[in-house]
Amino acid sequence: MTKSRLIRRSGNPMMNPMTRQLILNAFDTNAVGFTPSGQWTDPRDRAMNYTTMEYWANLARVLEGGLFDGIFLQDLVGVLDIYGGNADAAIRSASYFPQNDPMMVIPIMAYVTKHLGFGVTGNLSYEDPYLFARRFSTLDHLTNGRMGWNIVTGYLDSAARALGRTGQLPHDERYEAADEFMEVVYKLWEGSWEDGAVIRDRAAGIYAKPEMVHEVTHSGKYYKMQGIHRSEPSPQRTPTLYQAGSSERGRQFSSRHCECIFVGGSNKQAAGTLVADIRRRAVENGRHPSDVKVIVDAVVVLGATEAEAQDKLAAHRRAVLPEGGLAMIAAAIGIDLAKLDPDEPIPFKPTEANRSAADGLAKKSAGKIWTPRLIAEDLHLGRGSTIVGTPSQVADEFAAWAEQADIDGFNICRAFTPGTFVDVADLLVPELQDRGLFKTAYREGTLRQKLIGHGDGRMPATHPAAAYRRQPVLV
Repeated sequence: MTKSRLIRRSGNPMMNPMTRQLILNAFDTNAVGFTPSGQWTDPRDRAMNYTTMEYWANLARVLEGGLFDGIFLQDLVGVLDIYGGNADAAIRSASYFPQNDPMMVIPIMAYVTKHLGFGVTGNLSYEDPYLFARRFSTLDHLTNGRMGWNIVTGYLDSAARALGRTGQLPHDERYEAADEFMEVVYKLWEGSWEDGAVIRDRAAGIYAKPEMVHEVTHSGKYYKMQGIHRSEPSPQRTPTLYQAGSSERGRQFSSRHCECIFVGGSNKQAAGTLVADIRRRAVENGRHPSDVKVIVDAVVVLGATEAEAQDKLAAHRRAVLPEGGLAMIAAAIGIDLAKLDPDEPIPFKPTEANRSAADGLAKKSAGKIWTPRLIAEDLHLGRGSTIVGTPSQVADEFAAWAEQADIDGFNICRAFTPGTFVDVADLLVPELQDRGLFKTAYREGTLRQKLIGHGDGRMPATHPAAAYRRQPVLV
């Protein structure tokens, strides 16, 4: 098991003291198969144990031992059923299927750790804001303020059908509904309970002051509610907010609400342009640029030598199930790739699916004409950039990304599990620490304090959530 590195190894004495320290998240899901597709078929992979508490407890210990900032758990509502017109490919290859509720494993991992943060996907298109707010307050209590919410609006028609709807809202309207959802949960998290409402006075028999606990009302286009937030204020009140949408409307949303924004890692120039746009929009929304951390997805393959790293890469390639990868892409772009000849150009067109995926392929193409065969070959190791090499070589690439694209950190995508994360902890983290690119100990406090640095762990006054706080009445 990896031990926490509380003291940095002796490193380069000429290290720049202003070097940015990177954020490192593990990117995973509560399922057998993730991205890259098919890695569970290798006997070294342990993902088939995902239904056990021991699996998640062990993973949490590995990550905290390597000083990872957090684990980001992806989730889907619905199934990947565009490829071939059904879910057969996803079922055969275990492509995001079967998949259990990611929120359920958070308390297990929190119990065996002290500092590891938890970012979990919650699809607000299919949630009730009143109940959802209580669920996240509960998790923020249980983790002692280490909860983050990855806000998604969904992109699968199969999810809408499963929830008894005839179809999804149009792409941009989903974000309009999301803005209103955020208003409701901000009212609940920030405005229902005043600071100081909870007194826990045993002698007087008073747990909380009723005059400081308030009913929330909301009547809008998409949501109506009237009620008191059932949970007392958690350490962060509003959880740390994540989001990954890079469409035009998605960027409008994330620059207003989100603190950690995930972007694709196909190339530094495209990512840098996106990062600059995100930071500009945040400033236009009255926020400070440092209040928004931009994190890029990456598949990292490490070896003590170049030859060892290439051997591991070859093993990952052998494990890939191309059909599973094509099922993922087909669902993301809303086009049935099974209907096309392997070398037929893909007729990209606007759909109500995941526009970020289509935009990402367009930016990655650099004039390339995409076909199903090329997608299967090029994206064989999944989303983001694939970085392969020795710890020194991978650290060089990380530093280049930070300098050239102005990113704040990386989502390390699960390939073999827990091997990918063990390698990062044991091989890469010490190299990054030597260069001053990674912390040598955890900062105390909530997830927001650790990642963003706000003193009391709550949203800053510049964030829209702060507008819903009740100000103390001066007597």
